[in-house]
Amino acid sequence: MAEASTISLARISVRGVVQGVGFRPFVYQMASRHNLRGWVCNTSEDVKIEVEGDAKSIEGFTKDLREQAPPLAHIEGMTVTDGPAVNYDKFEILRSVAEEGKYQLVSPDIATCPDCLKEIFNPADRRYRYPFTNCTNCGPRFTIIKDIPYDRPNTTMKSFRMCPECRKEYENPLNRRFHAQPNACPVCGPQLELRLAQGTRVECEDIIKKASELLKKGQIIGVKGLGGFLLACDATSEKAVNRLRQRKKRPGKPLAVMVAGMDEVRQHCEVDADEEQLLLSPGSPIVLMKWKKDSNITRATAPGLTYLGVMLPYTPLHHLLLRETGLPLVMTSGNLSEEPIAKDNDEAIKRLNHIVDYFLMHNRDIYARYDDSVMLVEQGLPRFVRRARGYAPYPVRLPFKSKQILACGAEEKNTFCLTRDNYAFVSQHIGDMENLETLEHYVNTIGLYEKLFRIKPEIIAHDMHPEYLPTKYARELAEKEKIKLVPVQHHHAHIASCLADNGVKGPVIGVSLDGTGYGTDGNIWGGEFMVADFKKFERLAHLEYLPLAGGAQAIRKPYRTAIGYLLGLGISLDKNLPMFKYLNENELEIIKEQVSKGINAPLTSSMGRLFDAVAALTGVRGIIEYEAQAAIDLEMLAYIAPDETGAYPFKLEEQGGMSVIKLRDLLVSVIADVLKKTPEAVIAARFHNTVAQMILETCEAISAKTDLKKVALSGGVFQNRLLVRKTLPLLESAGLEVYTHRQVPCNDGGISLGQVVIANSMEE
Repeated sequence: MAEASTISLARISVRGVVQGVGFRPFVYQMASRHNLRGWVCNTSEDVKIEVEGDAKSIEGFTKDLREQAPPLAHIEGMTVTDGPAVNYDKFEILRSVAEEGKYQLVSPDIATCPDCLKEIFNPADRRYRYPFTNCTNCGPRFTIIKDIPYDRPNTTMKSFRMCPECRKEYENPLNRRFHAQPNACPVCGPQLELRLAQGTRVECEDIIKKASELLKKGQIIGVKGLGGFLLACDATSEKAVNRLRQRKKRPGKPLAVMVAGMDEVRQHCEVDADEEQLLLSPGSPIVLMKWKKDSNITRATAPGLTYLGVMLPYTPLHHLLLRETGLPLVMTSGNLSEEPIAKDNDEAIKRLNHIVDYFLMHNRDIYARYDDSVMLVEQGLPRFVRRARGYAPYPVRLPFKSKQILACGAEEKNTFCLTRDNYAFVSQHIGDMENLETLEHYVNTIGLYEKLFRIKPEIIAHDMHPEYLPTKYARELAEKEKIKLVPVQHHHAHIASCLADNGVKGPVIGVSLDGTGYGTDGNIWGGEFMVADFKKFERLAHLEYLPLAGGAQAIRKPYRTAIGYLLGLGISLDKNLPMFKYLNENELEIIKEQVSKGINAPLTSSMGRLFDAVAALTGVRGIIEYEAQAAIDLEMLAYIAPDETGAYPFKLEEQGGMSVIKLRDLLVSVIADVLKKTPEAVIAARFHNTVAQMILETCEAISAKTDLKKVALSGGVFQNRLLVRKTLPLLESAGLEVYTHRQVPCNDGGISLGQVVIANSMEE
């Protein structure tokens, strides 16, 4: 760019999340403030601006563009070049321009802003109690976009013709609804309706009031949200919550709760400043917070847990419903366990009629399914458990320029990832790939991302496990499209994901701890220590291999894991151990035969399974109702003994150049504590101390061999906030720099990010 004093016209290109967030009216106002003429225009690639005036004004204008952008805008890059004077006579906003092959970033859906909230509760406002109120600072985005540029004809609002008043707002650059694509009012916009479970319309004067009365009477209502239907009921009623659990076939897994505001959050949970900031953020996720014992939310919402998942209302409909009901409400995904969330009205009636008593629905279509995001704050940092509404499809910025790659992700907690340029577009949470409905959702969402971001994959990355549905999909697609396939080891992907998340290329000491991952030797890995970067990894240590008696059956029944481990280690089976209440002599004989003959008893080095075994040995959890329940139970127990400093013994032995963590002494000591009636909480705390010490000693040993001082922690085991709390200080006090996840989950929801960076590096 030339010196500021010589500029008479500047051409500006702004890239990032700059469409659908009030950026053009902001530019218009800035141009007026600086007395500049010219134009601004949305394109498929960026926001283009031409401004003409004196050099000092243009310099001030470009400075303000960078520093005063609207709160929801996210400028990724801005270029300014000189041009010859045109002699514009005014500043105007031009029509959007579609450009072949070009793309731009798309805003996630955004929680209701304070200005819109004031309007819906102001009796004098024309949008009083209107449940679809929004502006350029809030409302649906990703869930209604069919294509870019982000203009109304490319959204599901296309069928709603704006009334004169809405049109006037929409066309006024000084109005906060200028080009707010979902803009609507009670006269011209979407409308609510209340229906019975089978679809019959319920006529009533005030739908919100009627729905609130039904909720207070213990009824279950399917509420159409931004990305699909949520199942709502009174969170203070044990009877209502248990009915919902029974109908949804979700016996034990925790349910999220929505409350009206921060004062109510504080009635139920202990909230620190970071958690409050997260709850009130535009993403408005579910936040896992410490649950107060005097809360009147029934413990049936999250049985046995210390933490409760709470969110604030993020749409006008939620605000109206919560205000009218005056109760905390369970708000959980509208699906049967492990199915995709229902998004269309007819689909919801068909799939959810046996769960709900009523539907609170509307006629604005949802284009992309979208679950709620789940987060927690640990060590002062927000961390994802599930990344979806409010965050996806905003990309992870890569520390390199990537080829166009599709990574198909893992079998559980699936996300996929598509890359282009410096961006990794990690999808919203898809779920566990266990049925055809989820696969269909997965394939459709891949198609949407490819369309929005103009990506045509030249490489497909997938997990090494041959039976995973995403692996099979990858192979079929590669065969059909003649695209190169890159298999990626599961735990390497975890570590590469953590590196990409932090913008670090490595190499690092990677600690990858989870439940299940296919190893390069055909065994089930999950307690892995490696040296890794984006391109390769070397496994240097792992938990010793032990038999998983019954394979998948042992995962559902941790007592089988425990017995298999004891048999594998030659530890005698003491029938006084509480886990023996779960099985009879016949099953015990079957387990013994499986282990001795190696029949359906695959070897595993899994840390997740070690947690299961200890939970079973203590009698805490012998059979699980949802994934990781036994490990979660152990974590919850350990909080009861916060001052326990004891730990169990283990050995780190060298075996042919590999360090193997031997577990016999640990399990013998746990059994001794159980038999002498040591409190379960003390055993749980000692076990957590042991795992933290195990991580420290193994990392120190690898550091001594390699001179590496950087450690990346990944895998679902690190969702255990107590383990993170114990491990990080130990590693840091040993002089090691530690990386943890920030932008994607440490669980399998982050795997796809690791897969793309590895696949790209292998092609360099």
